[in-house]
Amino acid sequence: MVTLGKRLWVEGVGTAWLVFVGCGSTVLDTSVILQGYGSLDVSLAFGLAFATAGYAFGGISGAHFNPAVTVGFTVAQRFPVRDLLPYIAAQVVGAISAAALLVYVASGRPGFDPGASEFAANGFGAHSPADYQLHSALAIEFVLSFAFVMVCLLIVDRKNLAPIAPLIVGACLTLVYLVSIPVTNGSVNPARSTAQALFVGNWALDQLWVFWAAPLSGGVVAGVLFSFLNGDTDPSAATLADGPGDAA
Repeated sequence: MVTLGKRLWVEGVGTAWLVFVGCGSTVLDTSVILQGYGSLDVSLAFGLAFATAGYAFGGISGAHFNPAVTVGFTVAQRFPVRDLLPYIAAQVVGAISAAALLVYVASGRPGFDPGASEFAANGFGAHSPADYQLHSALAIEFVLSFAFVMVCLLIVDRKNLAPIAPLIVGACLTLVYLVSIPVTNGSVNPARSTAQALFVGNWALDQLWVFWAAPLSGGVVAGVLFSFLNGDTDPSAATLADGPGDAA
């Protein structure tokens, strides 16, 4: 078993990579407006970022890169409870570091302002890309988070899929963002949402609760359902050092 310190460092770096590439694909895009090919570009950026980080770091930390995934694995008894909060903290710190780097890079463009540009922050109502209201945001974030975490859990049980697990989960994440970008600008990851909201402030911080409550709830339900479908499980059955397919 890799030491907790190394796993936390890797979770932070992996989450930072996910946020920097995914959010950077829109923050650094001078066309700004996410329509048509733009949504596809951002979705692919998040999916490919996860796949590359999963291959690079999966064998060390399990490649969660998302508090909802960590919560889901904990509820499903596939991750130790004692490491839950440290993992979430590392993910949030990594995401904030990536957002800070994005601000630094984007500030090289004259007139850049995180608040004015919305900085890839998640929102609903007037801050939804297509003006979707709160109930739509809650529904899409809960359902897609549930689906994403369930896919991650199911992949863990398929040891024969370990060599391509990061690609499968990355493809799933791409689909998740294709559906969610028009509604909430795509979250399914409280760490990613927190990082952007901190730099936008105001409305983004006011609406941030949605992007913690819905994804974490989806992760919990996925963990409960997975445990129900699989009966009694051994918490040590899926170790974090076996490979990228053992934890998404």
